[in-house]
Amino acid sequence: MSKKLLALSLGIIMVLSLMAGCGGNNGGSSTPDTPPADGSSNPAPEGNATPTGGSVYYLNFKPEADAAWQALAQEYTKETGVEVKVQTAASGQYETTLMSEIAKTEAPTLFQINGPVGLANWKDYCYDLTGSQIAGELSSQDFALMDGGKMPGIAYVIETYGIIYNKELLQKAGYTEADIKDFASLKKVAEDITARSGELGFSAFTSAGMDGSSDWRFKTHLANLPIYYEFEADKIGDTDAIKGTYLDNYRQIWDLYINNATCAPTMLSAKTGDDAVAEFVTEQAVFYQNGTWAYGDVSDLGDDNLGMLPIYIGAESEANQGLCTGTENYWCVNAKADPADIQATLDFMYWCVTSDTGLKYMCSGDQMGFVIPFKKNLPSTNVLVNIANDYVAKGTTSVKWCFPTMPSEEWKNKVGSALTAYAADQTDANWETVRAAFVDNWAAEKAK
Repeated sequence: MSKKLLALSLGIIMVLSLMAGCGGNNGGSSTPDTPPADGSSNPAPEGNATPTGGSVYYLNFKPEADAAWQALAQEYTKETGVEVKVQTAASGQYETTLMSEIAKTEAPTLFQINGPVGLANWKDYCYDLTGSQIAGELSSQDFALMDGGKMPGIAYVIETYGIIYNKELLQKAGYTEADIKDFASLKKVAEDITARSGELGFSAFTSAGMDGSSDWRFKTHLANLPIYYEFEADKIGDTDAIKGTYLDNYRQIWDLYINNATCAPTMLSAKTGDDAVAEFVTEQAVFYQNGTWAYGDVSDLGDDNLGMLPIYIGAESEANQGLCTGTENYWCVNAKADPADIQATLDFMYWCVTSDTGLKYMCSGDQMGFVIPFKKNLPSTNVLVNIANDYVAKGTTSVKWCFPTMPSEEWKNKVGSALTAYAADQTDANWETVRAAFVDNWAAEKAK
């Protein structure tokens, strides 16, 4: 087995153990035997007889993958004659878009939820995938989203995020990755780069934009770190009343980002995700928080020039901390769709994860670059994925994706607004607003 395949295999094994802690039936038939999960009178397609006239409408969650999904849809239609429509929601607007689209006569037949919280909102629309062909292709049942004996969702991608960095710029500043092993050393390097930014010609961090195209990186992905460490300390997987034990750590990493960046903290409300990408690829900054899905945005810097660090926040046991790995991406089939469209959608999903063409689009680094939790997952050409696998091979402890337990989009938005206000005026009183949005509003939103 090659080193790359070994690392990839270890990565999948690690994610299996993570997903089992965070929280089927394989079948060979082409469709589920069970009726729609909403209990409607529409019978489920049975056996291998595909109802005629079906089509697919996929509401895509990932803007960065839109072009690849559009091309894949065209390939599928060319090969099968089945129409596939792909619409991509704007960043941060998926839930709102889904609510609007699902009410239409021509509603999505394939959509996405983020896990148990999303399932609570959409379970009446989720077809039971138990016994479907795609369920039989899962590499582990840990990637099936279960609701009692039903399977309303199936994960379709495993992802990793951290602090992507430019190796050449870091070396120009006089450092290598070996110099950054915890929050204290990250802080030392970042603040030294800031002190010499005029001489060096670049900053430590890209802008931490709080525009809707970028704020999810901080109100969701960065916020995952204090949640993860609290859950680990309390040996839990969710809570109705988070304590905020690690919010001081959240504050110090946020302070480091916003006070050692390409722009003043007061400008963050207007900064976008595109701004951060542009700053990174034009070598205005060394560090850029994002994930494996961003490879296409940053690949022009060259694979040899890209690295990724854990997001250190000063918590205990950082010496062995790895990257943040998991999923919040579960495919669901619209149980209220016409039976012919349900069948067409099931066929499309199966083709995506088993055919040569589907696998090329989903796994190739120049397309979506996904690690998919299915038996035919391909070795990745995405260097960020391979870096993530290397962390696993070294025995580091990956940070679980706990943010699917966040109580609502409203909770995230309030945290984001509070972070933005604090960035503009970094007082203890304004951080108390962040604490209240994080802790008090968690309990209030969970109660709903």
